[in-house]
Amino acid sequence: MLISNAYAQAAGAAQDPTGGLMGLLPIVLMFIVLWFLMIRPQMKKAKEHQKMVGELQKGDEVVTQGGMAGRIVKVGENYITLEVAEFKDSPVEVLVQKQAIGTILPKGTLKTL
Repeated sequence: MLISNAYAQAAGAAQDPTGGLMGLLPIVLMFIVLWFLMIRPQMKKAKEHQKMVGELQKGDEVVTQGGMAGRIVKVGENYITLEVAEFKDSPVEVLVQKQAIGTILPKGTLKTL
């Protein structure tokens, strides 16, 4: 025969010294970047909103996440009552979940609207 048979060597195969960790490095780096650019700021924003909702009190002027502005008349454990307008000398009040409050307005803002 002109071509000789090639046989695999039984021993001496080169082992990867890092054990395949270099293949996981890009995935780990992507998770770290994702954490600092997306997850961490979102958690910080949620924490600030929770603090703001916990400090709501009667008389505060607020805007809901739906865009409705009003003055807090009553504060409950999970709900607040907003006075959003006056109709024929009686206030129009709306019951809203505390978590639906978007921002607190400075005092006297509703009079300028």
